[in-house]
Amino acid sequence: MTEQELQTLSKFQFFVGFKPRELETLVDLAEEFTFDEGTTIIQEGNVEDCMYVLLEGSVAILRENDGIALPLMTMEPAAFFGEIALVDDGPRSATVRAKERCKVLRIDRSTVSVLAGVQPAAAIHFLVAIGRSLVRLLRTSNKKYSDLFLSLQVPASPEEKIGG
Repeated sequence: MTEQELQTLSKFQFFVGFKPRELETLVDLAEEFTFDEGTTIIQEGNVEDCMYVLLEGSVAILRENDGIALPLMTMEPAAFFGEIALVDDGPRSATVRAKERCKVLRIDRSTVSVLAGVQPAAAIHFLVAIGRSLVRLLRTSNKKYSDLFLSLQVPASPEEKIGG
């Protein structure tokens, strides 16, 4: 990866707090892949141990229902996906497909382990970023769940109201 690409990567929200040498070490340990438009990067239901950082292009996040791929969202450069697989051995919860030719950085558990051995501070920054991401996902899911639950509630009669 060129110096300019490393500088761009250092501006990604996920890598805020990394020192230049720490980020360079992580990039050296990770693998870079290019996927053509329409290529499935992650298949829902598969079990893997890696995440991806989107460097170029865009991807669609899809959920499959009765053989139909339902689009959930689109991700652009600086986004990352699949991070749950670094801390959980469960199946992938969605499919990720390249909407156009894209370049990604693939980071797996062994990459994180080696990073911890050669740049412990970088591994801590990385794990904190994963933790923040997972907390953000949990908060978003909790809000959606509670909003849905509240929207399905029948209004209480006056005598059932709390404090009333």
